[in-house]
Amino acid sequence: MNDNDKTLFLVCNAHLDPVWLWEWEEGAAEALSTFRTAAQLCEEFEEFVFTHNEALLYQWIEEYEPDLFVKIKALVKKKKWHILGGWYVQPDCNMPSGESFVRQILAGKMYFKKKFGVEPKTAINFDPFGHTRGLVQILRRAGYTSYLFCRPDQNWLPLPGEDFIWVGYDGSEILAHRAIEHYNSPKGQAAQRVRKWMADNHDRNVGILLWGIGNHGGGPSREDLKQLRKLMAEGKNRNICHGRPEDYFTALKKQGGKLPHHSKDLNPWAVGCYTSMAAVKKKHRDMENLYYGTEKMVTHASLVDLMPYPREKLNEALEDLLFCEFHDILPGSGIPEVEDHAQQRLDHGLEILSRLRTRSFFALLGGQPQAKEGEFPIFVYNHHPFPLKQIVVCEFQPHEPHFEKKSVLVPEVRNHRGKKVLSQMEKESSTLSVEWRKRVVFRADLKPGQMNRFVCRLKNVTSEPDPLKKEKPLLVLRSDKAEWSIRTTTGLLESYKVNGIDFLKSRAFQALVMEDDPDSWGMKVRSFRNYEGKFSAMPEQERAQFAGVAGSRLENVRIIEEGAVRTVIEALFQYNQSYICQRYKIPKTGSEFEVEVRVLWNEKDRMLKMAIPSIFRNGHGRGQVAYGVEEFGPTEDELVAQKWVSVVSSDNQHALTVINDRVYGFDFKGGEFRISLLRSPAFAADMGDSRSLRIQDRFIPRMDQGEKIFRFWINGGKASERLTFVDREAVAKNEAPMAICCFPSGGGKKIPPSLVLSDKAIQVPAVKMAENRNWLVCRLFEPTGKSRKTKMTILPLNINIDVTLGAFELKTIAVDLRSKEMFELDLVERRLKTQGSLFKPE
Repeated sequence: MNDNDKTLFLVCNAHLDPVWLWEWEEGAAEALSTFRTAAQLCEEFEEFVFTHNEALLYQWIEEYEPDLFVKIKALVKKKKWHILGGWYVQPDCNMPSGESFVRQILAGKMYFKKKFGVEPKTAINFDPFGHTRGLVQILRRAGYTSYLFCRPDQNWLPLPGEDFIWVGYDGSEILAHRAIEHYNSPKGQAAQRVRKWMADNHDRNVGILLWGIGNHGGGPSREDLKQLRKLMAEGKNRNICHGRPEDYFTALKKQGGKLPHHSKDLNPWAVGCYTSMAAVKKKHRDMENLYYGTEKMVTHASLVDLMPYPREKLNEALEDLLFCEFHDILPGSGIPEVEDHAQQRLDHGLEILSRLRTRSFFALLGGQPQAKEGEFPIFVYNHHPFPLKQIVVCEFQPHEPHFEKKSVLVPEVRNHRGKKVLSQMEKESSTLSVEWRKRVVFRADLKPGQMNRFVCRLKNVTSEPDPLKKEKPLLVLRSDKAEWSIRTTTGLLESYKVNGIDFLKSRAFQALVMEDDPDSWGMKVRSFRNYEGKFSAMPEQERAQFAGVAGSRLENVRIIEEGAVRTVIEALFQYNQSYICQRYKIPKTGSEFEVEVRVLWNEKDRMLKMAIPSIFRNGHGRGQVAYGVEEFGPTEDELVAQKWVSVVSSDNQHALTVINDRVYGFDFKGGEFRISLLRSPAFAADMGDSRSLRIQDRFIPRMDQGEKIFRFWINGGKASERLTFVDREAVAKNEAPMAICCFPSGGGKKIPPSLVLSDKAIQVPAVKMAENRNWLVCRLFEPTGKSRKTKMTILPLNINIDVTLGAFELKTIAVDLRSKEMFELDLVERRLKTQGSLFKPE
């Protein structure tokens, strides 16, 4: 190829973080200024093409400066302004669930299609700190043909080439390019940047170079465009032109040649962000869980004509969720004001969803008979398409307070057939001087996709004061399948056996304090393995004061609840001025147990990890990621996963699974997980070339000081069973069924279940109505890495079909509610052209 045939595409953008070192109002103001300037320069320079992404920013322009929005629409039509990427924001690309990535794309593409009539084919995430491999299948099924990113660089992630084929968990492939020059250029230095690129890449036939002023907006400057115009006119060595990412990938494909394949994630960089700002991560997980659960509930109620589908309200809540996945919010790299606003946005979305969920719950009570005298009906709606065996916790209000001191009202629970179920009473949330509220804990079999009814009655039982007893040095508890031992001198789990097989080493659930620094990102480290200290049993003189109880003596390890369902054991720990109240919830049946960790954290520039040492020293790790499962070898490096991790024995016969409700970072070495709970760096802080902060003359706030609660569910067993069931167990723990004690009117008709699957593993992460059609949309995912087949039943529509999914395959099925025809969709809800009807009634 001659030099004159070589082409360099210049892609101008204005990297503009909606929030980071500034609040959203300033971000909106900068978006207006940046877009206004870019539009002027598009009109002034005939050859210039401006590109920008993120639907959120365009929404701000549309709302706050509608005349500018009209001008941008005209420029897009003239191909002078290119809609880049097509997502709602540039999110963190590791921690959102697979379904949240789908919604980032769906919300963005729907907006750009509606407002501008365009759909980008290249997905871009310039600034996020790493990228899950699960994105590959999502991108392909959303209509993308290529992916453009910047981080991590070659020092953090060696790749065989900057152009490569990225391979997903299901075998999907997408053409990818890492822009090692990054996305910004200082004002007046764009031409210099181009000359350097040409000097460094003389042998490349086709190239792409990002430029533009950022992070606080900016984009093109008149000075840069004049210099670039002069450079283009020189015409030496290479054709230089303004363009789009799509232009580069089209040229790359045309030039042919075999590209290397990469079949892993694109990590790591800034590994501290897997843990920083834990309060935002927790609320984000809560909202993900509530959103997708509520969506299933309102869809069920809508299908059976009990309420109109609340599309507008769901979209309002969804935008709160998507905004808070932005890559300087969810990773925890923003200022305190950004954290406050994220909590406000998430609370706004949670309130919308709480109201929608409650409305649908009461609507779905139709056909339930009225309560009989003395009954307290408890209803549990299982929105999952599979049956659950779950411990349900529900509080309710007896008709009046119970003032008798020598007796207590004990709940007894029966199912809808009148069969007694295992239940016990535990301390309620309030702490009143009289018996007023009741908390009942019972083991429930929950049918899928429907309301489940239980009946509670109260029995007046003579009460005896519980003597405060000192527990034995080794507290041993057993169920029908498992055995646990807790050493009362340490408060730690000494052993855990299932069917006689050990799964944990001694001193499990030891809280470790690791050395850290004020850097919010952890941008210079790969791991947090430098041990500083550990939490130990709280000194006797401090226990009662910490617990807030009268007297001066409190045993460090105590049984605080005991019944037919479970035993709850509490242990207290201390490190410097930080404290932990740890509760082990040990079942009377089965092998799964829960550990609740309440942390009062007052350390600075330190990390808190929870050590879970399995017996499988040479085992290999696995963890849930976005629409996939990542395998982890032993490493001290900080890793990232979502709702669960597992360690599998070296002979692949047994596995230990650990489900969480809020954490993402961990390391894994010698069969031991060290789960990252908290960091305490400064806000939006780095240290440059120093080991300390630049400012040393005042108080500098640190993240995540104070109280946080973490929950883990641990189970051991045969690897074939654990790895099949853990994904469903994790979603059931995170998206817990809604349970309320309430008294139905007795009216209405019995409501059929919504959606039910016959397979034991396939997930249904989304059941919703299509964005702009009268279609029911059901998304299925295979989480075990093996091809599976399931029967899918939708009783309200009288539909029953077989669906087959390949390993880690994501499949979206739609039902036209008018014709009952079924067909497959892509992830932006377009009917696949190669698909005929999956099912059509006669």
